[in-house]
Amino acid sequence: DLYEQGKIKAIGVCNFTVTHLENLLSFARIKPVVNQVEFHPRLQQVELRSFCDKHQIQLEAWAPLMQGGLLEDETILKIATKYGKSNSQVILRWDIQNGVITIPKSVRRERMMQNADIFDFTLTDEEMAIINAMNLEQRVGPNPDEYDFEL
Repeated sequence: DLYEQGKIKAIGVCNFTVTHLENLLSFARIKPVVNQVEFHPRLQQVELRSFCDKHQIQLEAWAPLMQGGLLEDETILKIATKYGKSNSQVILRWDIQNGVITIPKSVRRERMMQNADIFDFTLTDEEMAIINAMNLEQRVGPNPDEYDFEL
């Protein structure tokens, strides 16, 4: 109703899987514009990304750095060294090149600045493939299909 009244410009969802989205799209009057999900090199959500692309729903990453779990990864470090960048910058660049909006969390100003400094290099197709090969469907957050909503 708020969307149709012009009071909001977009509707988004969070942690929706393909099943959740299919259910929502079966009755919703307004399709969500964005789906914010856990997304990083170890959890690439390939099926969900494909579904969202097909339905023009923008994927947005939370925990793009796997809550710090990839900051010392040797595979990413090799690529980062080539560009004089940090592991986090390479991962965030990988997100952008995959068409995924990314929201890295930091409270430190220098890291915020570093996280924004990812537009002066481009990962090669080979480097993208190397990072893509890191997918293990490994979560750091809860699985939305297994989450217990009862209190």
